[in-house]
Amino acid sequence: MFYEPSHGHGLPFNPFKAIIAPRPIGWVSTIDGQGRPNLAPYSFFNAVSGVPEMIMFSSEGLKDSVRNARETGEFVYNLVSASLMQAMNATSAALDPGENEFEFAKLGSAPSRIVKPPRVADTPAALECKVTAVNELVDMHGELTGRYMVIGQVVGVHIADDCLVNGRFDMLKAQTMARCGYQDYAQVTTLTQLLRPGEAPLKA
Repeated sequence: MFYEPSHGHGLPFNPFKAIIAPRPIGWVSTIDGQGRPNLAPYSFFNAVSGVPEMIMFSSEGLKDSVRNARETGEFVYNLVSASLMQAMNATSAALDPGENEFEFAKLGSAPSRIVKPPRVADTPAALECKVTAVNELVDMHGELTGRYMVIGQVVGVHIADDCLVNGRFDMLKAQTMARCGYQDYAQVTTLTQLLRPGEAPLKA
């Protein structure tokens, strides 16, 4: 099969998000200008730089997380574990601006160390970030798309102690979840070590 997206795919469901999968779930907490917390999951999320450590999330429209990150210059990424899946899904509800998703999803919050947005208390890992860019994406014709990308530099890292094993963050212990296509998700249940040519195994 081959198709051009501009001409349609002719399938019952768009395969694009299933092809680019699995993806980390960008569970992003922010605060607005009045200090009210917001928490929402984003399907388009990933790391974009190792030095300095930077991450991004992209929003299909100018949603609260983008507005808040742009206004305050801060956000927090919260890793989604299997035990937090239902709560994460609940925070995707279309609440009115200013409504507290932490309370709506019955989630505990914890203060961050450097930035003002709170983090999810029970997440295995959280990254405090300072915003470096907020851009509205343009298409190949230079037209604005109404989609927004937020890039943040990591300034603080929280890790649950029991997820550190022999000096490494253990994704199996963390029960890390990923976003797949359609309505599907996947849990990291197995890991395979693969060395690059000439690379030595990691040692604690």
